[in-house]
Amino acid sequence: MRLHPLRLVRSSLLCFLILFCLVGLYHKFAGNHLSKSENQNANELLSLNKQYKLAERIDWENYTFSAIERSRRGPGENGMAVRLSSEEKEMSVRTQNKNGFSIYVSQKIKVDRSIKDIRHPKCIGTLYSSVLPQASVIIPVFNEHWETLLRTISSVRNRAPSSLLKEIILVDDGSSREYLKDKLDNFLASAYPDGKVRAIHLKKREGLIRAKLAGAKEATGDVLIFLDSHCEASTNWLPPLLDPIAENYRTVVCPFIDVIDADNFEYRAQDEGARGAFDWELYYKRLPRLPEDRNHPEKPFDSPVMAGGLFAISAKWFWELGGYDPGLVIWGGEQYELSFKIWMCGGRMIDAPCSRIGHIYRKYQTDFPKADLGNFVTRNHKRVAEVWMDEYKEYVYRRQPYYRNVDTGDLSAQHELRKRLQCKSFKWFITEIAFDLIKKYPLIEPVPLAVGEIRSVADPSLCLDALGATENVPVRLRPCIKDRRGSNGVQNFAYNYHEDIRIMNKLVQILSFDVLI
Repeated sequence: MRLHPLRLVRSSLLCFLILFCLVGLYHKFAGNHLSKSENQNANELLSLNKQYKLAERIDWENYTFSAIERSRRGPGENGMAVRLSSEEKEMSVRTQNKNGFSIYVSQKIKVDRSIKDIRHPKCIGTLYSSVLPQASVIIPVFNEHWETLLRTISSVRNRAPSSLLKEIILVDDGSSREYLKDKLDNFLASAYPDGKVRAIHLKKREGLIRAKLAGAKEATGDVLIFLDSHCEASTNWLPPLLDPIAENYRTVVCPFIDVIDADNFEYRAQDEGARGAFDWELYYKRLPRLPEDRNHPEKPFDSPVMAGGLFAISAKWFWELGGYDPGLVIWGGEQYELSFKIWMCGGRMIDAPCSRIGHIYRKYQTDFPKADLGNFVTRNHKRVAEVWMDEYKEYVYRRQPYYRNVDTGDLSAQHELRKRLQCKSFKWFITEIAFDLIKKYPLIEPVPLAVGEIRSVADPSLCLDALGATENVPVRLRPCIKDRRGSNGVQNFAYNYHEDIRIMNKLVQILSFDVLI
């Protein structure tokens, strides 16, 4: 039976209207997870991505400021180590208990001290797009030392083009030190009257992960940059982080992380770059740069996993990925969760050699958080493994069987997120992105190269003994058990395939340990 022409036209129009309404409803509800301001930022960033291709490239360096920095003299200037007398060294050691680094030395250095430019020479004068997004810098703070925190703020602000820095947000994570309350707010209002530096105060300690999320929700910039509160940003650190994001908003950029010595505050390079990775106990590791990357030391290069604390990500991409898993608590595992999401769900992560930021590596953990969830790092790691690592999680559980009995909490929202984003498999991540990881850290651990006691060369009657040793308690030299029947001790070690020493038949890895005689 043939349809009447008029009836056919009416049917076609009706189908078109239904389709139009469905498309409209999809766009309305698909963006419901973004706030009005976040949608505005996302639209602005997409517009910037289009402008990027047409924009001229310029040199963002402030050569006048750099020349002034090079001429400065004084304790710690140009990132030099602070030299102390014997008496001062004793005073310095006594001030390390509160923060894990020398407060005495930090107070001798100006809060706006100069830093030597240790970038690769080809970084100087590098051209970046003249159309770059504005950044919100988010700095979680918990009981940070006053001068050290101010030095972080000063370096971030002074060594970045002001037009690219939208704001610096300090997130006070329930600090117990009074100077991080009203005194901090009053100082910021006085020192930065333009309002670009401000603090928000959480009512109680939430932990690093949730403090970062709180800061991200407050941010109004196109790009979110997360830093620690004991850092110093180096020369022209910001444009190299923003330029790749302006080109593609799904690119996440990490700076090179330099070392600020915890004892003398010397600023020095850690190395000239590496690919972030992990072993199957989920310890963060570093793999050598690929040969093609080493040929261009100033160029950004792909990195499978971020170190965690310092990186730049577009606000649009961060929230599309769901931010951090809200079920992760305190700290630990968040760098893996975000790294896996970035790569597996359609993004890319790179390290930018021309952006360098120094970081104080504390000599020991201070003010360790108390959680009601037992070993929160283990719980976090298992949440990440269950959601993102597919069948590869078994290689984690084989090495640490107690993971199987850890309660992860509800994972349904995270599984739904992965399904909605149509993310690739973890096998794809290992095969295509972290293809050099398994060669260094095999799925099945090889037989140790050597097993047995470790005797002293100077006194063969003494052996290394790990009885009572922990992360903060050193391994000691004690009389060898084999020479004394019935004596107690832990003296059986394994020299492993990747050239570290572990306690035999123990899952706890003892690396770079101290020995007390």
